Amino acid sequence: MTRKVADCRKYPSEVGCTLTISGEEDEVVQAAVAHAVAVHGHEDTPQLRADLREFLEPEEALAD
Repeated sequence: MTRKVADCRKYPSEVGCTLTISGEEDEVVQAAVAHAVAVHGHEDTPQLRADLREFLEPEEALAD
C-alpha cells in the first residue's frame, strides 16, 4: 500500500505551518482534519475531508 503525505508547507497560512503528516490514506486524512480544525480554524465537514484527500501526495513524491 502506498503511504500518503499531507504537507502544510505547500499551502501557506497565517500561522506559517510546517507540519507534514504521512501514513496510510485514512490515517493521514483523520490526522490532517484534526490539525486543520485545531490549528487553522477549519470546520470538520465532508467537503474539508474531500479537499484534504485531493491534497495528499504519494510519499515517494517528497524525495523528488
